[in-house]
Amino acid sequence: MYIWLTGILLFVALAFFAFAQAASARNGAQSAADAAALAAAQESRNELAERLGLSIGQGDEWLDWLTGDLPTDIEAARAAADVLAAENDSQVTGLVSTEASGLPGYKVSVETNYTVGDSVIPGTETQHANADATAVIKPRCDVDPSSDPEKVVEFDCDGGESFEIDPEDFEAGDLPDASALFSVHLAE
Repeated sequence: MYIWLTGILLFVALAFFAFAQAASARNGAQSAADAAALAAAQESRNELAERLGLSIGQGDEWLDWLTGDLPTDIEAARAAADVLAAENDSQVTGLVSTEASGLPGYKVSVETNYTVGDSVIPGTETQHANADATAVIKPRCDVDPSSDPEKVVEFDCDGGESFEIDPEDFEAGDLPDASALFSVHLAE
C-alpha cells in the first residue's frame, strides 16, 4: 500500500510539474507577444510623428496626422516586432493592423522557439507556446477643431503640456518628441 501511495504521489507531483512547465512557457510567450506588439506600435508612432513633421506647411491636411489613424508602413512595424520577439526567444507568426477601443494599433501573434519540454504528459516535448497581444496608439494632444492649419495652431496635450506650431515658420526640431504626441500601450 505504501509503495502504491508513493507512486501515485510521485505521478501527481510530476503532473503538477508538467503544468508548471506549460504555464511558464505560456508566460514567456505572452511576454514576447506584449513586447512585440508594443514595438510595432512604437515604430508606427515614430513614423506618424515623422510624417506629421514633414506635412506641416505642405497643405491644410497636416492636422489629420494627429488622429494617429493615417496609414503607416506595416513592414517597418513588423520588423520592429520581429526584433523584440526574437529577443524573447520567440517568433512573430502574425501581425495585423487593428482597432481597439476606437484607437489604431497592431495585433501580434507569437510562438516560442522553445517547447514546453519533457514531462509525464505525452506530446509536451514538441508543444510550443502561443500568445497574442494588441497595442494601440493614442493621440495625447488636442487641437481646437476651428483652428486654421495655415496659421499658428496651439496643441493642448495630456499632463497640461501645450505647444504651438506656426506652419509658416516651422523647422523639424520644433516638433516635440513622438512620445509627447502619442502614447503607446497594450489594449485592455
